Amino acid sequence: MSFELVIRLIAFAGVFLIIAYWETRRPRRPLQQSKKIRWLNNLGLVVLNTVILRLVFPAAAVGMASLASEHGWGILNQVSLGPATSLLISLVVLDLIIYLQHVLFHSIPLFWRLHMVHHADMDFDVTTALRFHPIEILLSMLIKFAAILVLGPSVIAVIIFEILLNASAMFNHGNLHLPKWLDSMLRLLIVTPDMHRVHHSVIKRETNSNYGFNLSIWDRLFGTYRAQPQQGHEGMTIGLNQFRDSKKQSLPWLLLLPFVGKVSEYPINRDEQDLQ
Repeated sequence: MSFELVIRLIAFAGVFLIIAYWETRRPRRPLQQSKKIRWLNNLGLVVLNTVILRLVFPAAAVGMASLASEHGWGILNQVSLGPATSLLISLVVLDLIIYLQHVLFHSIPLFWRLHMVHHADMDFDVTTALRFHPIEILLSMLIKFAAILVLGPSVIAVIIFEILLNASAMFNHGNLHLPKWLDSMLRLLIVTPDMHRVHHSVIKRETNSNYGFNLSIWDRLFGTYRAQPQQGHEGMTIGLNQFRDSKKQSLPWLLLLPFVGKVSEYPINRDEQDLQ
């Protein structure tokens, strides 16, 4: 487990530094808030989440994969497939689970309250990818545990998936300016920053689109794909309509956000008067 932690930490730090530097060289949009303050709060949340997650689930997803493999739990542990085929199936299915989980957190008002912490960010950069409420992080891990128990991916597959998930999330949340031809080509397979930025629009129909974190196929397959924001990437407003006070973006406020006020109109197929 210590080896897994080192590998993931190196991969995380490397990708984070690359995206952060890239943002300074080729930014897509000017930031609206103080970068120093935002990063302090967003990264503070990352540290808190990491500590809580390791205290509650010391072995995390890799430990669950090891346990499933040891006991022969899960579909892939019951069939004879080559390592490459098993790895590919694991990566694709786990990515689908993350997509469905994301839709779920936009569908149920109670879960949306937690997920609002991610969407309430009024800017969009690499630290937005890491900004989640601790309770959402714990629920996400439980969903991942269930997926691992049913699917039965190998330990190596889970490590690779976790690295890919973190790297792709930081990439597609990056404040990065990609040439149109490159963006168009990449989004045929993976989620690009321009594609995911639409998901962080204040406009409800745009917020409830482009749920993918890695593979772009799921949004196209399930009809949740939206190519561009209505107001353009430079003109669009990032965040949520009910959270426009920059003074309420501190770490203590982010921890309290799910428990105060109304949910608003954002959950899928919900009327605003029903969301208390």
